[in-house]
Amino acid sequence: MKTIKTLLCGSALVAAGAVQAADLEVTHWWTSGGEAAAVAEFAKAFNATEHSWVDGAIAGGGGTARPIMVSRIIGGDPMGAFQFNHGRQAEELIEAGLLRDLTDIAEAEGWKDIVNPPSLLDACTVDGRIYCAPVNIHSWQWLWLSNKVFEDAGLDVPSNWDEFAAAGPKLREAGYQPLALGGQSWQSTGLFNVLMATIAGPDVLTTIYGEADADLAAGDEMKAVFQAAANARDMAQGSNVQDWNQATNLVIIDKAGGQIMGDWAQGEFAVANKVAGEDYTCLPGLGVRDVISTGGDAFYFPVNDDPEITAAQDVLAATLLKPETQVSFNLAKGSLPIRGDIDLSAANDCMKKGLEILAAGNTLPDTNMLNTEDTNNQLNDLFVQFFQDTSISPEDAQARFVDIVKNKD
Repeated sequence: MKTIKTLLCGSALVAAGAVQAADLEVTHWWTSGGEAAAVAEFAKAFNATEHSWVDGAIAGGGGTARPIMVSRIIGGDPMGAFQFNHGRQAEELIEAGLLRDLTDIAEAEGWKDIVNPPSLLDACTVDGRIYCAPVNIHSWQWLWLSNKVFEDAGLDVPSNWDEFAAAGPKLREAGYQPLALGGQSWQSTGLFNVLMATIAGPDVLTTIYGEADADLAAGDEMKAVFQAAANARDMAQGSNVQDWNQATNLVIIDKAGGQIMGDWAQGEFAVANKVAGEDYTCLPGLGVRDVISTGGDAFYFPVNDDPEITAAQDVLAATLLKPETQVSFNLAKGSLPIRGDIDLSAANDCMKKGLEILAAGNTLPDTNMLNTEDTNNQLNDLFVQFFQDTSISPEDAQARFVDIVKNKD
């Protein structure tokens, strides 16, 4: 960590003298319509300083982008900043001394007093030092419904998962795709984890993933989750899309009844000028439990030997958490802000639901905070196969799940 301390001292010296404007390459995987609109707010805020945001978007989602980012960093060609999810994804880079220690900036900006919930900053902390800037709260536990599809099918808009599952066959008879699900493996795992958190309950998810409880993974509560996943698999047959936002679009254009997807889907509805409560309905916790996970995104800053880049990194880290930046970015992204002291009067009905659940403290940690990337990849392999291959029984899938839990690191 000696190099990091040296760079931080160098940053302070540069800040004290004449700072040169720098072009800072920022890599991320925000490429859908709603995501692009949101990241543009970050770029706008940073460009208002003496520095310039150089966009390094990588299409294909985190599973595609993360290996590219890591390869560049360990290969000696680091970007100025990069997006990862809150959690354990950057552990090895931190241990290798390749990422900057942001503790001085966090203390100067008072992050410990403004980041809510504190677990988000805890997820950035290793051995008492802060290595990332959290920028939002994203939760997976949402069911998005097309009001028009249910109206045209002569059905009431569901208020919970059971009602939605019961409506599935009738939607298909009426010519609609009941459940939209993309082919990317992380979507299948995310859907399953939502069912686990809402049907079995948050404590079951955190105990299985946080404590590697294989007995609980093999039990009756999880048996009910796997049966619900089999029902979801039946409803998802025929989606024939790959990317998550393509699946969201099926709901937006009234071709599918619903989609289980994180609150980032809300950004796509916003770009399409759809109104929450009128054009679409959102059910946090699938309408089963008022619960959301506190995952989300954070920015890390690779160690570099250019004092001008280091100074620009300092400015960006601070800018990301400024009140005005948090408002503009999160309203566009569909996520919740990481500070509770800002004006969100412009929030729509869905964001307000999320804020109410957050205020009540009904949260659970994101799976990225509980699982390593290796464990998540094993789960991705299991669930993408399960959702695409109807010959895999719920019982067989549960047995494979138990093995993953038994051997998780």
